[in-house]
Amino acid sequence: MALRPFNAPGARLALRTKRASERFMGKRGESEVILDVSRLLSRAFHPAPTGIDRVEYVYARELLDRIPDRLSFAAVHPAGGYYGRLNSAAVRQFLAFTAAKWRNARSDDAGDNKAAVIRHMFATRPRPVPRATGPRIYLQVSPHHLDNHGQVGAILRAEGAKLVTLVHDVIPLSHPEYARPQGGDEHRKRVRTIDSYATGIIGNSQATIDALEPHLNKGLDGRVVRVAHFGADAPDIFGAPDEDLPTRPYFVYISTIEPRKNHLLLLNIWRRLVEEQGDAAPVLVLVGRRGWENENVIDILERAEILRGHVIEAGEVSDNRMQALVANARAMLMPSFIEGFGMPVVEALAAGVPVICSDIIAHREVGGDAPDYLDPLDGLGWKRAICAYARPDSAERVAQQARIASWRAPTWRDYFDIISELIEEVTASVS
Repeated sequence: MALRPFNAPGARLALRTKRASERFMGKRGESEVILDVSRLLSRAFHPAPTGIDRVEYVYARELLDRIPDRLSFAAVHPAGGYYGRLNSAAVRQFLAFTAAKWRNARSDDAGDNKAAVIRHMFATRPRPVPRATGPRIYLQVSPHHLDNHGQVGAILRAEGAKLVTLVHDVIPLSHPEYARPQGGDEHRKRVRTIDSYATGIIGNSQATIDALEPHLNKGLDGRVVRVAHFGADAPDIFGAPDEDLPTRPYFVYISTIEPRKNHLLLLNIWRRLVEEQGDAAPVLVLVGRRGWENENVIDILERAEILRGHVIEAGEVSDNRMQALVANARAMLMPSFIEGFGMPVVEALAAGVPVICSDIIAHREVGGDAPDYLDPLDGLGWKRAICAYARPDSAERVAQQARIASWRAPTWRDYFDIISELIEEVTASVS
């Protein structure tokens, strides 16, 4: 949808609560940073977040802590598609509401949640863009509306800003067989927008930047490019009260159910385990919503009676429950064929939980020597590893726990140190 005109006068509303971080002060730290939170607003009615939702939330949280005096919020609002600035106090309240909802996602208060979302939608209605008094950085950390080349161009002109964008992956272009039918075309439009306008590019991994570069007609030269690995919050960041967990040893896989995630491998393995071990077989817990083009996986989940009680499709769960499930699992399983980053790998290792994952570049980049890596087509290898990790105090699991002890988790503090340097460099290039 094209950008709608800005006719009414207005001024930016800023909520000042903390002294800005010294990293952002000084001659090169004078830009206004406009964080686009369109993705969070568009997902407000969903009870649980995706990985991209979480990243946009963390950007808002961390930048509010670091640069409250220089941070503004904007969005292409889901109610009407208008772009505009947002009241900072209203955004703060929306962020607090969102975090509480994620912590304790419940179905019995759906009506109250819907009413609360509507109130937040009204409070965050878009407002006119104020006149610029200095350099501006428009920070887009989700793919939301990047497929609308004209709209993004109009936003940048209205703001008088330079675009800094976060690229999560280019899988719809590099592996179109794993995308929705129109996914490749949509992502090609997003990359065109990035190619046309981005002064700064953030990659969640070097693998993502390497995959992106061949699709940029203008290349990476002349842009400010940084690789920054997403951080892992402390395991108690949201709190994890007692939860009803499987009584038998279990493994967990956190992922949307979609073809590239390779759920079919695990379901076939679990059928074999149940055939061989009966009720002594471990349990598989699948966390995540159903995606697209998964008829064979869904058929197994819904019709394979042999897996009842052995494979639990938990769906979208609260953060409290997800943390409890991960903390008590024998291991996190990640057999995906391709990833841009692999956040569950990082979060499990940061919590001291072993990981068995596919041997792909993105997993190696963030997991280092800690996980056990297997080819995503090696069914017998995965079965052997799962059987080994299911045993109490297995040598394989103990060995990985020793490796995890020397693995350094990426932190959000380190991440935003990198982002701050990028913002300063982009600011210096336009000042």
